[in-house]
Amino acid sequence: MVWKELKLWWKSNENGFKEHRGRVSVNIKKVGNVILAVKDIDKSIQFYHELIGLPIKNQRRSWVDLGTSGALLSLHPASLTEQHSGGSIDNGITIGFLVGDVKSAVEELREKGVKIYREIVEKDAGKNAVIMDPDDYLISLFEPTFSDKAEQTSGYQGFTPA
Repeated sequence: MVWKELKLWWKSNENGFKEHRGRVSVNIKKVGNVILAVKDIDKSIQFYHELIGLPIKNQRRSWVDLGTSGALLSLHPASLTEQHSGGSIDNGITIGFLVGDVKSAVEELREKGVKIYREIVEKDAGKNAVIMDPDDYLISLFEPTFSDKAEQTSGYQGFTPA
């Protein structure tokens, strides 16, 4: 019954894409941030800011926003009384970054002692490797492959967040 009611809210436009019909009650504009509960905020700041290279946009005693544009990565201390489970296989959280050269990014991060969860895999859309942060959240490093080479991110080597 719910699916039938939900389908009534969607229609195809002239290009064949699905569009929402009527008013959206929540009115979400964009993703503002991804929030990670971390066991050791100082260790996580070192990982994301110093090793990965994300700039600190805002920092308060118990909250840090990293990034410059688009969605921010926000870190805050995990509860001391609740069980913390960062393993992405169990809870479905993976953070994805675009990189200019996934091979040199993995080499650079391996030299810095970052845990490599999965080595580079090549697919039709591009190359991908997965690393782990200090709380065992998975971080996907993706080097896209486009048929039009002019569309590819270029001009830098290694791990540079897009």
